[in-house]
Amino acid sequence: MRFGSFSEMTGYYAERTPDSPALVFEEGGSIKALSFSALHGRIRERAEELKNAAVPAAGSGAEAPAVRCAGVFCTGALDCVVDILAAARAGFQQVLLDPMASDELLKEQIGLSGADMLLGDEDLAEEFAEFLKPAGQEPDLKAGRILFFTSGTTASARAVALSEASLCCSAYNGGSLLPLDPSDRLLLMLPLNHVFGFVCGLLWPLSCGASAALGRGPRHYVDDMAFFRPTAVSLVPLLLGFLLKNGLINSELRLMLIGAGECPPALIRTAKDKGIRVSFGYGLTETSSGLALSLGDDPYALTVCPDDEIRIAADGEIMVRAPGSMMEGYYRDPGATERAFSDGWLMTGDLGFIGEGGRLWITGRKKDIFVLPDGTKVYLPEYEAKLSEVLAGRDFALFMKDGAVCLAVSGEKSEEDGIAEAVLPLMKTLPRGQQIRRILMTGAIPRTATGKVRRWALAEEVN
Repeated sequence: MRFGSFSEMTGYYAERTPDSPALVFEEGGSIKALSFSALHGRIRERAEELKNAAVPAAGSGAEAPAVRCAGVFCTGALDCVVDILAAARAGFQQVLLDPMASDELLKEQIGLSGADMLLGDEDLAEEFAEFLKPAGQEPDLKAGRILFFTSGTTASARAVALSEASLCCSAYNGGSLLPLDPSDRLLLMLPLNHVFGFVCGLLWPLSCGASAALGRGPRHYVDDMAFFRPTAVSLVPLLLGFLLKNGLINSELRLMLIGAGECPPALIRTAKDKGIRVSFGYGLTETSSGLALSLGDDPYALTVCPDDEIRIAADGEIMVRAPGSMMEGYYRDPGATERAFSDGWLMTGDLGFIGEGGRLWITGRKKDIFVLPDGTKVYLPEYEAKLSEVLAGRDFALFMKDGAVCLAVSGEKSEEDGIAEAVLPLMKTLPRGQQIRRILMTGAIPRTATGKVRRWALAEEVN
């Protein structure tokens, strides 16, 4: 079913299946459910509260701002989900924030978005209140716009301007290829401030009239599946590997959607051996998530979503048209937006080919970006620029091996300890997943005739 807004989506099922569970959550150690009717009612009530908060006090002489901007800390809790859906109904612009991000990054993102209020977590809202802009003083606001930051390293992460309509369109595209039954319960384990988690963890089940179980965060990865007993789940490869390794898959699970990074075939085989249907998804923040899904036995043969169009450029780059789910642009960065397109086609930076039956295969990355198993993107020019400051005069390059960031340095094996000591202060400033896990001392760094590092050749040197 196509929907143009979140309220239209919840309202549709509130009329037709009012008592069916929409959101399932933990309260006081027990599982509770909020029906579609109750959820739709809470969204309406909360939206009115938020709109009233935008009205100046009587006699103040101030005019209510045309549009307000809410920053939402995406804790994944029930109140957070209601705040996001209600702020959209109230006509606010929103920026979805990672509550685990550094203080500096949150300050930067709140300032860029023009947020004048903070929702989702009262303690964090109070802590960061001083960085808000006065309501009505930000000129570049648009009702229904939702900002998602790309999952890159700090300076390279951009704010992508999406909308209720584009996100609902993406949910429709995914649901039309991979529908959920109203009896299904999908466990939301991914962060809502990433578009994959938002669309494929929340909107996908709601758009199908199924229920979304609100996971309790990373501390409960070990017991959420046993607690909620889902029939479906959306995962990044790193989380899939953790669940399989530790035997945490519940017996009711019948469907896994894997996305946001390359998934080792062994993990997919292990999941399939448990009788679980595994679908691999390909998408971008810029296209409101999904562009293609695997539907058959081959998880790497992707069927393009109904509203989307894909072609392959002469150099193998995947080019996309997605009229219903395409971004408005990079927020406050028209130059980057213009550079992202060629004759109306979005340049994805991914390489691939279209094969039998018009299906899409992904073969690699064109840009100098690593996509880690948790979906985070590491921008190599930025990373290597920092390394050059501590490895002055050394020839080096980054490469990936088994999902980990590795460093190759031209030199003797005896120098390895000195290199590790030199880069240690920098590593302490980076998230664990982005830290260098192995150092390879090698001869000359292998390069192409044009000087580009042959990173795949470095990976082959490591056993």
